Amino acid sequence: MATDNLVLEHLRSIRSTVERLSDDMQELKGRLGVLEQQYAIISNRFDRLDDRVLRIEKRLDLVEA
Repeated sequence: MATDNLVLEHLRSIRSTVERLSDDMQELKGRLGVLEQQYAIISNRFDRLDDRVLRIEKRLDLVEA
C-alpha cells in the first residue's frame, strides 16, 4: 500500500509540473505573438523609411534614377 501511495504522489507531482509547464508555454506563445506583431510593424516602418530616403536621394540626384 505504501508503494501505491508513493506512486500516486509522484504522478500527482508530475501532473502538477506538466500543468505549470503548459501554462508557461501558453504565456510564452502569447508573448511571442506580441513580439512578432511588433517586429512586423517595425519592419514595415523601416521599409517605408527606406523608400522615402531613396526618393529623396533621387530628387537630390544623389543616386541614378
